[in-house]
Amino acid sequence: MIIRKLRLQRGWSQEQLAELTGLSVRTVQRIERGQTPGLESANAPAAVFEIDRSVITKETGMPINNELSTEEEQALRHVRDIKGFYANLICYLIVMPILIAIDVILSPDDLWFYGPGLGWGLGVIFHGLSVFEVFNLFSPAWEKRQVEKRLVRKLQ
Repeated sequence: MIIRKLRLQRGWSQEQLAELTGLSVRTVQRIERGQTPGLESANAPAAVFEIDRSVITKETGMPINNELSTEEEQALRHVRDIKGFYANLICYLIVMPILIAIDVILSPDDLWFYGPGLGWGLGVIFHGLSVFEVFNLFSPAWEKRQVEKRLVRKLQ
């Protein structure tokens, strides 16, 4: 997991790290998940990041703070949410013209594409409003209050 943190600090993808180290992407993924690599697999990233191999193989027995900080986790989660929104938007922009074309060609008298277009379009809009926090109805503060409320109920 320390490899992941070092990789993210440099702005590298797993593919880029695999290319630099000569390892497969799968091996990089395994190391990032915390699996102890073999000697050869540990030497390559240690050389690239200019760190001691024992940090990667955990041979020193010293506790290593290789977890992401809370801010880093939140930033990573937010970036993934944005990525999900753009994936949803791109799918909408690709699929809807295809549905419109099918509808116009096969049944020009009965235009049914409005239903899916409107429904999915509203979903995309609300997804964007949520991801970009235009309306903070369900903000982190709200989540915290809800969790605390439920924990208080459990204790009573």
